[in-house]
Amino acid sequence: MSPPCYAGIVSRLMAVLIDAAALTVVTPVAVLGPPMMWQSLAGTPPTWFTSSFQIAGATLPLVYFSLAWWATGQTLGGLVLAIMVRRADGSRVGLLRAALRAALGLLFAPIWFLGMILVLVQAHRRAMHDLVFGTVVVRKPAR
Repeated sequence: MSPPCYAGIVSRLMAVLIDAAALTVVTPVAVLGPPMMWQSLAGTPPTWFTSSFQIAGATLPLVYFSLAWWATGQTLGGLVLAIMVRRADGSRVGLLRAALRAALGLLFAPIWFLGMILVLVQAHRRAMHDLVFGTVVVRKPAR
């Protein structure tokens, strides 16, 4: 088995842009769609109904990144660019590690982007958050 090919900064940033674009489209539909449907069918929706979809929309990015990295190692952006998140030993990322990695990136986005500079100089192209959570981003092996 050959050693992994580590993803560079361009492919990683492009994957983030694809994910951000997808979330920019999906989140408003998820937040506004059901209350608008309720409005058209039954009048003004109850506050609890509207609020529940607002909460879902606020947590959607965290859920998206966490579940994608945990289930397959890839988000939509990773799938398009054939890159995936793995633990440093090559094993799959657990749900807690994926959720913490996602939360750090979402809550501290400017620091996360600054940490990406390490990809340019670090041996295995690991960003600061990869070092913190024991992860690497690798090119997905061809089948």
